[in-house]
Formats: sequence, structure tokens, C-alpha cells
Amino acid sequence: MPRLIPFRLAAACALALVLILSLAAGAAAKGPVADLRVVGKGGKVLAEDAFGAFTQTVKTSPKATCFGGGTGGSGKEVTIKGPTALGMLIAAARFTDALKPLLITDAFDFGLGICGVGGSTAGGGFSWYLKVNHENPELGGEMVKVKAGDEVLWALASFPYPDELMLSAPDKAVAGDPFTVRVFSYDEKGKKAPAEGALVTGATGPTGGDGRATVVLSKAANLIARHPKDIPSNREAVCVGGKCPRD
Repeated sequence: MPRLIPFRLAAACALALVLILSLAAGAAAKGPVADLRVVGKGGKVLAEDAFGAFTQTVKTSPKATCFGGGTGGSGKEVTIKGPTALGMLIAAARFTDALKPLLITDAFDFGLGICGVGGSTAGGGFSWYLKVNHENPELGGEMVKVKAGDEVLWALASFPYPDELMLSAPDKAVAGDPFTVRVFSYDEKGKKAPAEGALVTGATGPTGGDGRATVVLSKAANLIARHPKDIPSNREAVCVGGKCPRD
């Protein structure tokens, strides 16, 4: 009997923790769930995960002055209605420290402007570039609707905008044994082509004309493909010896 109270207390604490985590996960996954990838300054991947897209309210920032003097935000809150690409970015920032702060301005009549995401700031010819399912929608992020299963990319890039890389790799491999990966590029219109000359984590050399490269791993790893002129690829987790990489 003396052990009953501590057991119940431990069980209650465990249940409370489960409820807290469930509420957080539910908030993150509310609305249609889509894949979000955010690439900041120097090709640094700031976020890559599935998030819910739904109505969001965000405070504009007077520090969002990357478009020139007098273009900072009013400091007022604005609401982005429905499942949109910008709303998804705002929702993700609530759960992802690497995306903070968001510097958004409401200084323009045509819509909201994004200056900064997680310390990566537009300017000097660089701006935040949006693609949905590998295509440039040519609209502001608050006007681009997101559906379940969409692939949303925000990248800090210079104009003319570079191609986007996509990497495919096996889920698991044997330590020391070579395996093949493949890299494709997508232009603004979503046209797909093999990416030549891309460097993949653990590869024995750059990709050939067919976009293929050989990789050898000694331990589990998150692979990524990079090319100086393109937006870095998605990350592909490859498990080795029954162990999988951490994010």
C-alpha cells in the first residue's frame, strides 16, 4: 500500500505529459498538413517537417526594413485567413526556434512583405522565394492556398531565382557498402531534370549527367544535396546497422 501513492503520482505526471505533448502536436498539425522546408542564408536549412496550415495572426515588425527606409511594419497584428503558405510559415515558427524571429511588414498596399526568418534577412539582391510543389506561384505567401500533402519551400535567394534540388535515397544501407542516390532539379515552372555536378553527403564524387551518385556510409546520416548555383535539397535520412540519424 505505501507504494500506491507514488505510483499514482507518477502515473498522473506521465498522463499530464502525454496530454501536453498531444495538445502541442495537435496545434502543430491543425488544418491540412503539408511539408515545409525553409532554407536561409548560405543555404542553411532552418526547418524541414510537416506542419498544419490554418488561419494565423502575426504581429508585424517595425524592424522589417529590408525594403528600404520607411518600409518597416506598423507593429499591428494582421490575420492571414485560411490554409496559406505564409500562415504555415508563421505556424511553424511557433514550434521551431530556428525560424524566430519572423520580420514581416504591412507597409505595402499589395500585401505583406517578409524581411527576416530566423536571422536570415532579405536585402542586397536577396529576397524570400516561395515555391509550392516545385513551382513559383508568383503570388504573395498570404494568397497562396495550401492543400494536404503539398510541398512548400521558402528560400532566401537572389533573382533570377535558382533551381531547387530534390534528393532521393534508400531508407537504409549497410556500413561500408556503396549505394546509389539521385538528384533532380526543378526550375521556376516546376520542370524536372537530372542535376549534374551536385555534391551529396558521403558521396564518392559529384552526380553525373543522370543525376546519380554513389554514397558510402559508416554510420546513419541525414543526406543532403548541394550545388553552388541551386537551392539545397531536402534531407534524406538513411539508417545504418539498425540505427537511424537524429534530426
